[in-house]
Amino acid sequence: MAGHSHAKNVMHQKGKSDAKRAKLFNKLAREIAVSAKLGMPDPVSNPRLRAAIAEARANNLPRERIERAIKSAQPGSTDLANYEEVRYEGYGPGGVALIVEALTDNRNRTASELRTAFSKNGGAMGETGSVAFMFARVGAIVFPAKVAGADAMFEAVIEAGGENVESDAERHEVTTSIEDFGAVRDALEKKFGEAESAKLVWRPQTLTPVAGETAQNLFKLIDVLDDNDDVQTVTANFDIDEAELQKLAS
Repeated sequence: MAGHSHAKNVMHQKGKSDAKRAKLFNKLAREIAVSAKLGMPDPVSNPRLRAAIAEARANNLPRERIERAIKSAQPGSTDLANYEEVRYEGYGPGGVALIVEALTDNRNRTASELRTAFSKNGGAMGETGSVAFMFARVGAIVFPAKVAGADAMFEAVIEAGGENVESDAERHEVTTSIEDFGAVRDALEKKFGEAESAKLVWRPQTLTPVAGETAQNLFKLIDVLDDNDDVQTVTANFDIDEAELQKLAS
């Protein structure tokens, strides 16, 4: 099993604690506020905001919280935080490459906290660009499986200009180039309705196998990074056997 998101879903399949859910809600609300501030407050004319709202709904963020986040980005709001997007890179246990994306109002604080997280958990934070060459920046659009069969979705993706689609019993995940992301997303949403998720992501091009204590330490580092209030996403290029993953999750 490759990549961070799928594996972490398995690790947390028993449910999130209230504290983790609160952190997740804060991250989702921050992305909505930043998206609304950078573009129009109307999701119809602001694709990034539309994607942020879709992600929030998929994670059960209350509607009032979504509306409050959008309002917080408007002129005259009492929320004066000025967030900026920052990317951090480094290596974890076993030489696994990690990309950490953050929204922060204090770059020095965030950098210091993440550097400490890396060093205390068997990793090392590097310079920008130190591991990004191992990943590709692509568009990822997710639809629930019920909207179409695998063949119909594949045909629609090719017609819309997408690069690939992987389908299973629960969902279709479409991959696009950065340049075609917006056009493909709009074409597919016109045909199948609003996507569950639509955003630019990092996809590993090379994978580093992990197992045993190395895998355990890597997941601990990823958990610590995820737990940071400023961190929005953590992507890693590890590959782990399904049986090994289940062992760690038990």
